[in-house]
Amino acid sequence: MSEPKSSYSYEDLIACGHGQLFGPGNAQLPLPPMLMMDRITHIADTGGAFDKGVIRAEYEINEDRWFFPCHFEGDPIMPGCLGLDGMWQLVGFYLGWMGAKGKGRAIGVGNLRFSGMVTPKVKLLEYEIDLKRVINRKIVMLTADGVLKADGEPIYKAEDLRVVVEGAA
Repeated sequence: MSEPKSSYSYEDLIACGHGQLFGPGNAQLPLPPMLMMDRITHIADTGGAFDKGVIRAEYEINEDRWFFPCHFEGDPIMPGCLGLDGMWQLVGFYLGWMGAKGKGRAIGVGNLRFSGMVTPKVKLLEYEIDLKRVINRKIVMLTADGVLKADGEPIYKAEDLRVVVEGAA
Protein backbone atom coordinates (compact mmCIF):
# COMPACT_ATOMS: atom_id res chain seq x y z
CA MET A 1 0.00 0.00 0.00
CA SER A 2 1.42 3.37 -0.99
CA GLU A 3 1.45 6.61 1.00
CA PRO A 4 -1.48 8.94 0.24
CA LYS A 5 -0.66 11.64 -2.30
CA SER A 6 -2.48 14.85 -3.23
CA SER A 7 -2.89 13.87 -6.92
CA TYR A 8 -2.93 10.65 -8.95
CA SER A 9 -2.00 9.87 -12.55
CA TYR A 10 -3.84 7.56 -14.93
CA GLU A 11 -1.26 4.86 -14.15
CA ASP A 12 -2.02 5.26 -10.43
CA LEU A 13 -5.75 4.87 -11.12
CA ILE A 14 -5.13 1.69 -13.13
CA ALA A 15 -3.02 0.34 -10.24
CA CYS A 16 -5.98 1.11 -7.97
CA GLY A 17 -8.25 -0.83 -10.36
CA HIS A 18 -5.93 -3.83 -9.96
CA GLY A 19 -6.08 -3.56 -6.15
CA GLN A 20 -2.46 -2.39 -5.87
CA LEU A 21 -2.94 1.11 -4.44
CA PHE A 22 -4.75 0.55 -1.15
CA GLY A 23 -3.95 -3.12 -0.59
CA PRO A 24 -5.84 -6.35 -1.28
CA GLY A 25 -9.53 -6.30 -0.36
CA ASN A 26 -9.68 -2.51 -0.06
CA ALA A 27 -11.06 0.25 -2.27
CA GLN A 28 -10.62 -0.33 -6.01
CA LEU A 29 -11.63 1.72 -8.99
CA PRO A 30 -13.20 0.00 -11.99
CA LEU A 31 -10.91 -0.64 -14.93
CA PRO A 32 -11.44 0.86 -18.40
CA PRO A 33 -13.79 1.28 -20.05
CA MET A 34 -15.81 1.84 -16.84
CA LEU A 35 -13.15 4.05 -15.25
CA MET A 36 -14.67 7.51 -15.65
CA MET A 37 -11.61 9.68 -15.02
CA ASP A 38 -8.10 10.06 -16.39
CA ARG A 39 -6.48 11.64 -13.35
CA ILE A 40 -7.18 13.00 -9.90
CA THR A 41 -5.78 16.51 -9.87
CA HIS A 42 -6.30 17.20 -6.16
CA ILE A 43 -7.42 15.28 -3.10
CA ALA A 44 -7.26 16.56 0.48
CA ASP A 45 -8.90 15.95 3.85
CA THR A 46 -9.61 19.68 4.30
CA GLY A 47 -11.12 22.27 2.01
CA GLY A 48 -14.19 22.12 -0.16
CA ALA A 49 -17.58 23.65 0.50
CA PHE A 50 -17.87 22.00 3.93
CA ASP A 51 -14.15 21.96 4.87
CA LYS A 52 -14.34 18.16 5.28
CA GLY A 53 -12.29 17.23 2.23
CA VAL A 54 -12.20 17.64 -1.51
CA ILE A 55 -11.53 15.64 -4.68
CA ARG A 56 -10.94 17.12 -8.13
CA ALA A 57 -10.55 14.94 -11.22
CA GLU A 58 -10.55 15.16 -15.01
CA TYR A 59 -11.72 13.00 -17.89
CA GLU A 60 -10.74 13.82 -21.47
CA ILE A 61 -13.49 13.40 -24.03
CA ASN A 62 -13.08 12.53 -27.69
CA GLU A 63 -15.33 10.98 -30.31
CA ASP A 64 -13.67 7.58 -29.82
CA ARG A 65 -14.98 7.07 -26.28
CA TRP A 66 -16.73 3.69 -26.13
CA PHE A 67 -20.20 4.98 -25.21
CA PHE A 68 -20.72 7.36 -28.15
CA PRO A 69 -21.39 4.78 -30.91
CA CYS A 70 -24.02 2.96 -28.84
CA HIS A 71 -25.84 5.84 -27.07
CA PHE A 72 -27.59 6.95 -29.34
CA GLU A 73 -26.82 5.98 -32.92
CA GLY A 74 -26.78 9.17 -34.96
CA ASP A 75 -27.10 11.31 -31.80
CA PRO A 76 -24.13 10.39 -29.59
CA ILE A 77 -24.17 11.44 -25.94
CA MET A 78 -22.55 10.06 -22.82
CA PRO A 79 -25.17 8.36 -20.63
CA GLY A 80 -25.86 10.49 -17.57
CA CYS A 81 -25.43 7.46 -15.33
CA LEU A 82 -21.73 7.33 -16.29
CA GLY A 83 -21.11 10.84 -14.98
CA LEU A 84 -22.92 9.94 -11.76
CA ASP A 85 -20.87 6.75 -11.51
CA GLY A 86 -17.69 8.81 -11.91
CA MET A 87 -18.74 10.83 -8.87
CA TRP A 88 -19.35 7.66 -6.85
CA GLN A 89 -16.00 6.27 -8.04
CA LEU A 90 -14.24 9.33 -6.64
CA VAL A 91 -16.02 9.16 -3.28
CA GLY A 92 -15.10 5.46 -3.07
CA PHE A 93 -11.49 6.31 -3.95
CA TYR A 94 -11.48 8.80 -1.07
CA LEU A 95 -12.40 5.94 1.30
CA GLY A 96 -9.26 4.05 0.32
CA TRP A 97 -7.18 7.23 0.35
CA MET A 98 -8.24 7.97 3.94
CA GLY A 99 -7.22 4.46 4.98
CA ALA A 100 -10.62 2.78 5.32
CA LYS A 101 -10.38 -1.02 5.15
CA GLY A 102 -12.83 -2.92 2.95
CA LYS A 103 -14.56 -2.33 -0.36
CA GLY A 104 -16.50 0.85 -1.03
CA ARG A 105 -20.06 0.54 -2.29
CA ALA A 106 -22.30 3.31 -3.59
CA ILE A 107 -25.51 3.27 -1.59
CA GLY A 108 -27.40 6.32 -2.80
CA VAL A 109 -27.73 9.87 -3.94
CA GLY A 110 -30.11 12.55 -2.72
CA ASN A 111 -30.91 15.08 -5.44
CA LEU A 112 -29.52 14.77 -8.94
CA ARG A 113 -29.92 17.40 -11.64
CA PHE A 114 -28.77 17.36 -15.26
CA SER A 115 -28.60 20.68 -17.09
CA GLY A 116 -26.43 19.67 -20.04
CA MET A 117 -25.03 16.75 -22.02
CA VAL A 118 -21.65 15.31 -22.89
CA THR A 119 -21.31 15.09 -26.65
CA PRO A 120 -18.21 14.33 -28.77
CA LYS A 121 -17.69 18.12 -29.07
CA VAL A 122 -16.83 18.34 -25.35
CA LYS A 123 -13.10 18.22 -24.70
CA LEU A 124 -12.80 17.96 -20.89
CA LEU A 125 -14.96 16.87 -17.98
CA GLU A 126 -14.06 18.13 -14.53
CA TYR A 127 -15.35 16.52 -11.36
CA GLU A 128 -15.62 18.58 -8.19
CA ILE A 129 -16.46 16.53 -5.12
CA ASP A 130 -16.89 18.19 -1.73
CA LEU A 131 -17.01 15.85 1.26
CA LYS A 132 -19.95 16.72 3.45
CA ARG A 133 -19.92 14.09 6.18
CA VAL A 134 -17.22 11.62 7.11
CA ILE A 135 -18.23 8.82 9.47
CA ASN A 136 -15.26 6.70 10.52
CA ARG A 137 -16.44 4.63 13.48
CA LYS A 138 -18.11 1.22 13.54
CA ILE A 139 -19.59 2.14 10.18
CA VAL A 140 -17.44 3.92 7.62
CA MET A 141 -19.47 6.12 5.28
CA LEU A 142 -18.92 9.25 3.26
CA THR A 143 -21.51 11.75 2.08
CA ALA A 144 -20.53 14.29 -0.56
CA ASP A 145 -21.89 16.77 -3.04
CA GLY A 146 -20.57 16.72 -6.60
CA VAL A 147 -20.55 18.83 -9.73
CA LEU A 148 -19.56 17.67 -13.20
CA LYS A 149 -18.40 20.37 -15.60
CA ALA A 150 -18.13 20.03 -19.38
CA ASP A 151 -15.54 22.45 -20.76
CA GLY A 152 -15.95 24.57 -17.63
CA GLU A 153 -19.77 24.65 -17.58
CA PRO A 154 -21.61 22.80 -14.77
CA ILE A 155 -23.89 20.16 -16.32
CA TYR A 156 -24.61 17.69 -13.47
CA LYS A 157 -25.14 18.41 -9.80
CA ALA A 158 -25.46 15.62 -7.25
CA GLU A 159 -26.27 16.13 -3.59
CA ASP A 160 -25.71 13.58 -0.85
CA LEU A 161 -23.70 11.01 -2.78
CA ARG A 162 -23.27 8.17 -0.27
CA VAL A 163 -20.61 5.47 -0.26
CA VAL A 164 -20.08 2.96 2.55
CA VAL A 165 -17.40 0.41 3.28
CA GLU A 166 -18.87 -3.04 2.70
CA GLY A 167 -19.01 -5.11 5.87
CA ALA A 168 -18.12 -2.19 8.14
CA ALA A 169 -21.48 -2.10 9.92
